[in-house]
Amino acid sequence: MLTNPIYFDHASSTPVHPEVLKSLSELSAVHYANSESLHEAGLTIQTMMRKSREAIASLLGVLATDITFTSGATESNNILIKGIAFAYQHKGKHLITTSVEHSSVLESFQDLEKFFGFEVTYLPVDNEGRIKSEDLKKALRNDTTLVSIMAVNNETGTIMPIQECAQIIHSYSQAIFHVDGVQALGKIDLNLSTIDCASFSAHKINGVKGSGIIVKKKNVQCHPLITGGSQEEGLRPGTPNAIHHILFAKTLRLALNQDKSWIRSIKSYLVDEFNQMDGIVINSPMNGCSDYILNISCLKVPSQIMLNWLNQHRIYVSAMATCLNRDAQPSHVLEVMGFEGNRLNGVIRISIGYTNTMEEAKTLISIIKEGIVKYGRD
Repeated sequence: MLTNPIYFDHASSTPVHPEVLKSLSELSAVHYANSESLHEAGLTIQTMMRKSREAIASLLGVLATDITFTSGATESNNILIKGIAFAYQHKGKHLITTSVEHSSVLESFQDLEKFFGFEVTYLPVDNEGRIKSEDLKKALRNDTTLVSIMAVNNETGTIMPIQECAQIIHSYSQAIFHVDGVQALGKIDLNLSTIDCASFSAHKINGVKGSGIIVKKKNVQCHPLITGGSQEEGLRPGTPNAIHHILFAKTLRLALNQDKSWIRSIKSYLVDEFNQMDGIVINSPMNGCSDYILNISCLKVPSQIMLNWLNQHRIYVSAMATCLNRDAQPSHVLEVMGFEGNRLNGVIRISIGYTNTMEEAKTLISIIKEGIVKYGRD
């Protein structure tokens, strides 16, 4: 049994950076007033939130007025997708997304279909999980008002051609372009100048849970899903999680300044090892993929058995997106990529973070090999 746990589930959530954790403790003990209060304590927090918003905007290359604080990416996705669909429904009720989106995106579109009479086109993907530009172009219509495409897939790490998509959408339609940028933030270059709106979350980049942001350009209309206050320009009313939002700026700065070469070296090692292992197949694409995510299938051992084996050794990974881990259904992402049988039933997602070491990667490989010997079946 390993003394210290080995955590390879960073796409699910990340450990809070020590500098962020230190600031969280210091600020929470002092700044507890409501940021909307007009006394000095409240005004101080308002000022701190404003400075955080300005710093985030500067780091992302957008305007401070483009930033809206939320509780996280799930709320951000829901606000933008449903709010934009409602705001523009007088122009059309056709929407486009992909078949491999995060559940917070897919279920938002399904809600719009089921309860509000919208028509949604779900773009197919190739065997690397990537949409084709010609499929997007063909799907666009005069009544298309919103297109939502994730930047990096949370299960496979596949990078979508976001800039090419933006060019097609803006050249051939009047649709708003939304990007779920959760797995891209701090990990790949993401040019927001050609994107109308995007969603991000702090706890995916070593920040605290309960804080996310929306980036929405001023010209984009969005009907609020929550009413009851003027906070965040009315788009996300309610008393804000102020300290967590204040810390988003530091979290983002630290994430953007991380040395990513170490992540690449760990993933390269894992890829080389898995390519040499009998009964292992890599599902993540070798090109156009995030360095932080590696999706494999163990053809001889079902996911749940391998997960339990790794868990016994205090090695933590996922079988798919964490929000779906307790669902008996296989990964919808890998299904639409064309995988079936043991390749679908033996999926393991390994996601790397800055706290991981090469020694941990070697231990992971060793324990997986032992698991295949112990539980493997033809």
